[in-house]
Amino acid sequence: MKKLVAFYSRADENYFDGSYRYIEVGNTEKVARMIAGIKGADMFRIEQKIPYAADYSTATAQAKKDRQENLRPELKALPDLSGYDEIYLGYPNYWGTMPMAVYTFLDSSNFEGKVIHPFCTHEGSGLSGTESDIANEVPAATVTKGLAIKGSLADEAMDSVERWV
Repeated sequence: MKKLVAFYSRADENYFDGSYRYIEVGNTEKVARMIAGIKGADMFRIEQKIPYAADYSTATAQAKKDRQENLRPELKALPDLSGYDEIYLGYPNYWGTMPMAVYTFLDSSNFEGKVIHPFCTHEGSGLSGTESDIANEVPAATVTKGLAIKGSLADEAMDSVERWV
């Protein structure tokens, strides 16, 4: 069976060790590309139909509001998971959990018998409770120990990623 790297990542203005800067490729996507290259996996980007704002403060306010209201934003597309047995699921840590679009992805797909390998990017929160959040959301899947990469170090994460996969 094939492997899939499904990820939610945000470019635009991001937070890096106390400062903000614009990036063209999000930190989670950088790690996702590493994993896909190592595992020879297909990739799928989890994208909201209505994306968050480009500036960081507005985007985080939008993400916080979605979390507080437990919203499930509509996605642009969903993959057919029937040909995959392992899914590497990537996301930034937003407010101690995954972006709500990742919850939409989990709620909208059949994960029965799948193995989910979670990985996240963060600036200090690590995985928080996301491994158990995933297990609670898709109890028919097996969730493995995840990988947390500090977003500002994503470009230098290959050694950590290789050890984890």
